[in-house]
Amino acid sequence: MEKFVINIGRQLGSGGKTVGEIIARRLDIRLYDKELINLAAKESGLCPEIFEKADEKESRGVLSTMIGYLRAPFAGDDGGMTNVLSNDALFKIQSDVIRQVAARETAVFVGRCADYILRENPRCVNVFVTADDADRIDRICRRQGCTEAEARTLMERVDARRASYYDYYSSRTWGVASTYHLSVNSSVLGDEGTADFILEFAARKLHEKF
Repeated sequence: MEKFVINIGRQLGSGGKTVGEIIARRLDIRLYDKELINLAAKESGLCPEIFEKADEKESRGVLSTMIGYLRAPFAGDDGGMTNVLSNDALFKIQSDVIRQVAARETAVFVGRCADYILRENPRCVNVFVTADDADRIDRICRRQGCTEAEARTLMERVDARRASYYDYYSSRTWGVASTYHLSVNSSVLGDEGTADFILEFAARKLHEKF
């Protein structure tokens, strides 16, 4: 079977990562989410904490980067390096890692503009996973141990951050159906059913049998 990649964008609480994990398990392939941070750190020789701070956040811009540097130009820890190294540079390093992984293996990528980064790869299936607000809030409450109000606030904040990051680097629109090959509401089919649906779609698009 020729190598391919399934890229999953997701709303917070939609179960997108869980669906990705199910797909990866069924296909016996790797899922890359936070693992990309460690790979990018290893590739660049920088500490993972630097990439953590910039994870799915758009560039702060030259002015804020310089202000940060002037505040701590000779800091002895990673704080100084984070100020000097822009989020754009970190994005490029992580993008190179995503391309390297896609070139060597079949994989599932969650978030991090992977669909845009791999836009010239014809063996990609780009999916966006959403869910009803009530289901998203319930999932966040169970995972975070928080109230419904806190879950909604977190949901809105993280979604806004992901949208800003994606729109900034891709010049596309996060979450809009036309941006992806497939958009699916996990509230309709559940996590397992959504994974089934995505795999059926991917098989048809890629002319494969899973």
